[in-house]
Amino acid sequence: MANLLLAELVNKVQLKSDIYKFSVKAPEIVKEAKPGNFIEIRVSEQTEPFLRRPISIYNLDKENGILEFIFQVKGKGTSILAKKQIGDKIDIIGPLGYGTFKTEGYKNIAIIGGGIGVFPLYELSKNAKEDNIKVNTYLGFRNKENVVLEEEFNKVSDKLIITTDDGTYKEKGFAINFLAEDIEKEKIDAIFACGPLPMLKAVQKLSIEKQIPCQISLEEKMACGLGACLGCAVKTAQSPKEAPEYVHVCKIGPVFNAIDVEI
Repeated sequence: MANLLLAELVNKVQLKSDIYKFSVKAPEIVKEAKPGNFIEIRVSEQTEPFLRRPISIYNLDKENGILEFIFQVKGKGTSILAKKQIGDKIDIIGPLGYGTFKTEGYKNIAIIGGGIGVFPLYELSKNAKEDNIKVNTYLGFRNKENVVLEEEFNKVSDKLIITTDDGTYKEKGFAINFLAEDIEKEKIDAIFACGPLPMLKAVQKLSIEKQIPCQISLEEKMACGLGACLGCAVKTAQSPKEAPEYVHVCKIGPVFNAIDVEI
């Protein structure tokens, strides 16, 4: 059940020039949230910007009731949010999303993310590690300047591969290529992914070819987060072309079985 609350900002860290990590006191949300859930934030008390901003949950500190999220400044709304200071109250609805990451029954998983899509994968990795599941993590970035959370993911992964498109840091190339090489060697029995659409399409294709269960988190424009605005529809894979059927990412997702959606 989603909660509406004014959450106090208790810590703020600037990870990159345009990327911030916020820690807020939100025990009601933390108690109910699962890996893959997201929140909707009202960035201003003014009528402009009017719509809330959907942001993935990065980390849940259940002991202290602290919720952490990371966001990149891209427009007016996130620019306003970035100016918040410790002690400020932030208007949040959450946790949202019915579809979350589910690792039950797996022993050796692969987690793959690209760019800012790596943020919601941390809580998943942490939980899987705590459940004694072997975690193989593959994170891809454009270049060295864009690499984030390497130390954090290293702590919750049994194996961590960092790639950059231009080879300026760690492995050169795309994360999926290293995942593909490891599937049989590491005996991977499930894949979990979040990132740019081209990457998700490639992961979806790989999982189907290798017949490995795969869960993907989709990022769409979700103005309400409750399925009311109908702005985040995605076509189901099984529906016929002449009568396509759609589901809403914010309500049914954001996490889907890869074989269930057309991306």
